[in-house]
Amino acid sequence: MTPRYGVAIGWRPEIAGYVAGLPGLRFTEVVAESLHLHDPLPDGLRTLVERGVAVIPHGVKLSLGGAEPVDDARAAHLAECAAALGAPMVSEHIAFVRAGGLEAGHLLPVPRTREAVDAIVANVRRTQSALGGVPLALEPIAALFDWPDAELTEAEFLTEILDRTGCELLLDIANVYANARNRGEDPLVLLDALPLERIAYVHVAGGMEHEGYYHDTHTDALSEPVLDLVKELCARTAPPALMLERDGDYPPAADLTRELDAIATAAGWPAIT
Repeated sequence: MTPRYGVAIGWRPEIAGYVAGLPGLRFTEVVAESLHLHDPLPDGLRTLVERGVAVIPHGVKLSLGGAEPVDDARAAHLAECAAALGAPMVSEHIAFVRAGGLEAGHLLPVPRTREAVDAIVANVRRTQSALGGVPLALEPIAALFDWPDAELTEAEFLTEILDRTGCELLLDIANVYANARNRGEDPLVLLDALPLERIAYVHVAGGMEHEGYYHDTHTDALSEPVLDLVKELCARTAPPALMLERDGDYPPAADLTRELDAIATAAGWPAIT
């Protein structure tokens, strides 16, 4: 069983001092591709590991959703990050980011077909082999569009991948909101269709509307609808951690504290600030 870590925030170099100063922090996440393991771990990250904070390497460039096999060197780097951090798990996205040697520079959605499921399962198993037993959690992404001719709903697609690989779910509650809103659907319907019992941990992030679409930016403040979904999620299950994601345009420390406290309030959990 995954330990209960409570409210958390992702570690980024720009806010390393703030993260280190949180008295109740027991869990955080670092972008795996930002770590260069021929160098020592960044001081702030090393200090958290020494304090006993669980630090999860979060991959963004494996391209598990690509038709091509994952790059063995990238999978090996994820495993090396887990070893360097003593991580209890690693995580990556159900998305593709490259094809035919071209880099998209974004996390792109995958067609919800059985052929795509087979490709993802093969790539996940290849990655699991590199990880050598370290558990892998998979995150469904926020998307501005769906590929046509889907054979499965988002929940069916995800559940089949998790069932066939044994992976856990990294649920981004802001992605649930974004995808439902961009499809004109009720986010609670999507939430209730997902395998919530498989949650490893949860991302919570801000976004903004632009030209009729909701963008999962990670640079805007948390919205009330996303916090409402946190409340609904925690009424249904008790996820191990609720982690605030910020990736750029970092606000003052007081604003980060307000967001962490808002997550704790929505969940009915103790504050870590």
